[in-house]
Amino acid sequence: MFEFLFLMVFVGALMFTGLTAMTVFAAFGISLAIFFLFGMVGLVFKLLPWLIVIGVGYWFFKNYVYCPR
Repeated sequence: MFEFLFLMVFVGALMFTGLTAMTVFAAFGISLAIFFLFGMVGLVFKLLPWLIVIGVGYWFFKNYVYCPR
């Protein structure tokens, strides 16, 4: 929600400074891409402990539990 409010204020500030609509849309798209990238990086950091647990579980299963025929 914070990101959405920031983008709305960002676009509003660009509109009031007298920039053209094309530059406003370009700046909006670039900022949206940056927020998307940082959001995905944040999600990976948030899920990192679970990814480590899954990796260790997979390694344990392959090395100690699973017996190929």
